[in-house]
Amino acid sequence: MSQINLELVTQVYHAFGARDFSVIERLFDPDIEIKEAAQLPWGGRHVGHEGANTYFGTMLAHIDANVVPQSIFAAGDDVVMMGRGVGKTTGGDVAFDVPNIHVWHLREGRVVGFDNYVDTPAMLAALDGATHLN
Repeated sequence: MSQINLELVTQVYHAFGARDFSVIERLFDPDIEIKEAAQLPWGGRHVGHEGANTYFGTMLAHIDANVVPQSIFAAGDDVVMMGRGVGKTTGGDVAFDVPNIHVWHLREGRVVGFDNYVDTPAMLAALDGATHLN
């Protein structure tokens, strides 16, 4: 199961890189729960496909980012990715390269949970810098 879960999460990363949210929706359980620091504009708790759409839509309204995995491994039914979020604020104003950890919770071949731990102060600083430039 560990290898299957790793492959599924890798598919999510490829789909996100291509901004193919139809694939992501197919891989996400209808009751998926996404959590990220509430201080970020896209943060908080998002539930279901509608919540996932809100999460990604709000995030991409603020940043154009890609995930650069540095280490990814299975931990039971979970997959953990340690890496970096690299990109720019929308409009290309402020570049950022922040460490992040993703914890993916999987069940029966679908993603049922996603916890995103990012260097929140660094991300807020990039967002604040973009606000001051406008």
